[in-house]
Amino acid sequence: QVQPVESGGGLAQVGGSLRLSCAASEGTYNSYTVGWFRQAPGKEREFVAAIRWSGGNTYFTDSVKGRFTISRDFAKSTVYLQMNSLKSEDTGVYYCAAGRAIQSTVRSASAYYYWGSGTQVAVSS
Repeated sequence: QVQPVESGGGLAQVGGSLRLSCAASEGTYNSYTVGWFRQAPGKEREFVAAIRWSGGNTYFTDSVKGRFTISRDFAKSTVYLQMNSLKSEDTGVYYCAAGRAIQSTVRSASAYYYWGSGTQVAVSS
């Protein structure tokens, strides 16, 4: 049992950076995979990145590779999504989620069952 809580969203310019946080409340991320998903107003929910809390394995969607970094802080029970070189298409509501995903399902929202309420990211010129 864990409750992810997102923070750090806001307005950024194209080429800028934002760091999103996903803090665990009511538990820890032990034994979980923690993933980030985003949804633009007119698009489907999209996988962004994920990290294995214990092992540190990371996963990214192709569109953010080389720009985004995912990491975790054990002391703060927090997963971070560092977003650099932001593009307008990065705009959307970003959700953090935890679940016991296997490698074949790590990019699937259905593998996650503890979800945060989301944080808005807006990227403009």
